Amino acid sequence: MRLRTFPVLGVCFLFVTASLPAQEPAEEGRTIAQESVDVGDGVPFTIEGVTYPDQAAFVNAGARCSTATPSLVSQVAVEQSLQNFVNLFGGDDAMPRGSTNIQVWWHVIRKGTGTSNGDIPQSQIDAQMQVLNNSFNGLTGGSATRFNFVLAGVTRTTNTTWYTMSDGSSAESQAKNALRQGNAATLNIYSCAPGGGILGWATFPWWYTGNPKDDGVVILYSSVPGGTASPYNLGDTATHEVGHWLGLYHTFQGGCSANNDYVTDTARERSAAFGCPVGRNTCSQTGNDPIENFMDYTDDSCMYKFTAGQASRMSSLSLQYRGL
Repeated sequence: MRLRTFPVLGVCFLFVTASLPAQEPAEEGRTIAQESVDVGDGVPFTIEGVTYPDQAAFVNAGARCSTATPSLVSQVAVEQSLQNFVNLFGGDDAMPRGSTNIQVWWHVIRKGTGTSNGDIPQSQIDAQMQVLNNSFNGLTGGSATRFNFVLAGVTRTTNTTWYTMSDGSSAESQAKNALRQGNAATLNIYSCAPGGGILGWATFPWWYTGNPKDDGVVILYSSVPGGTASPYNLGDTATHEVGHWLGLYHTFQGGCSANNDYVTDTARERSAAFGCPVGRNTCSQTGNDPIENFMDYTDDSCMYKFTAGQASRMSSLSLQYRGL
């Protein structure tokens, strides 16, 4: 374990961290719903011009979210570090809803002018910001968190190579190195059209120190409210990816194991859900799967909540690694 300090707004926070492994390569541990218990319906599913045999195939390909799953070694180190931090400082659960402002820089990466070229209008960016605040403030029905998102600025860049960047690609590195603003506490969102119909990916807070420029969230431009990526066009792709950025795993990450997603009040789930399968129960000992949770893979219209445990986890990890 090592101790380090990080000055935030004139206050010196003490960070307690284990020796965490470096960020896993993007190719390792893709968040693909392996061993899916759901059978596809055989109806072709098309998103951003990419057609899959059905929606199940889309989900099983990892296109719903390509955030890399940390290795088990990394997960254990993160949990030990988090427990050490909470033991020393008691976490940060007492702060009221919406009391912590997160500055957001939005980077529109386009291939030309017009919405169909990724050049989404300010009105859709504003609508997405509202979705984030409604979701994280518990206004959609889940537990409230202490986070409030404030748009600090918008950049617009025409670059056909960056426009179709993939996770871990040289194009992603070039774009982020050129565009990223702020520090660990600043959320950078990049909207573009990743290859393969991928909806998005994010970095975890404990990765920041090892690669600050990589930090942030990438989303498919047409997944914002009013976009064309139905049924993922109500803005919850950004909500999902920001959940990762604040420290959450997928609800199905550990399957039916005791650790699962390291949050005690999300029911265990054997594999990613898609559509809106009410009553789905893949780990019978813990009740129905959390298909309504923002960290599952269901349609935007089906997901509406974070749990109290998730709110607490995001709060503590963000204080520990982002100084938020």
